[in-house]
Amino acid sequence: MKNFRLTGITAAVLLFACTGFKQLPSHDWIPLFDGKSLNNWKVGDNAATFSVQNGAIVAHGNTAHLFYDGPVENHNFKNFEFKARVMTMPGSNSGIYFHTAYQENGWPAKGYEVQVNNSHTDWRRTGSLYAVQDVKEVYVKDSVWFTESILVRDKHVVIKINDKTVVDYTEPENVSRPDDMKGRIISNGTFALQGHDPKSIVYFKDIYVKPLAD
Repeated sequence: MKNFRLTGITAAVLLFACTGFKQLPSHDWIPLFDGKSLNNWKVGDNAATFSVQNGAIVAHGNTAHLFYDGPVENHNFKNFEFKARVMTMPGSNSGIYFHTAYQENGWPAKGYEVQVNNSHTDWRRTGSLYAVQDVKEVYVKDSVWFTESILVRDKHVVIKINDKTVVDYTEPENVSRPDDMKGRIISNGTFALQGHDPKSIVYFKDIYVKPLAD
């Protein structure tokens, strides 16, 4: 009888696992967004571009950038894994910056941008390391949630869409950038979400980071 009960429990666990149960992030994944407010995030001009609806950050409005400004790593990351659930509406454009720094307005001058764009007129598609190693293929559809993840370890950057690697880039030593991209180098800094233009509507949720040892 004990063996039968144990087998039944085991079968139930396996059945539960196979029916789409979503595992919670492991203990070393740290949430950056509480699902309810923009606490620990900071935006300058056009702050109304960002709001929280149904557990997601919505980027919709004039050009603006929402910077993580919270206590995790004192919002200063070097080596890390980052992941977020993202959904784009048709024709929308956005981005996720890393190794960046707060600025009041304009496009962030510091750090790299990871593109979010499945159908906007800009040909650089979701997953691009913007203007450094670009992706032309469309891997995900509008109006569908997908996972975008970024791994940075020293000079190495890996970008994945739904666990598929779309960028694997190593920054050269003493890299030289054009004047309008001087800040596009591996360094350290925070994350930022982009509100691109009034016609773009993009959602972000389940935003996590895993700091890695230097």
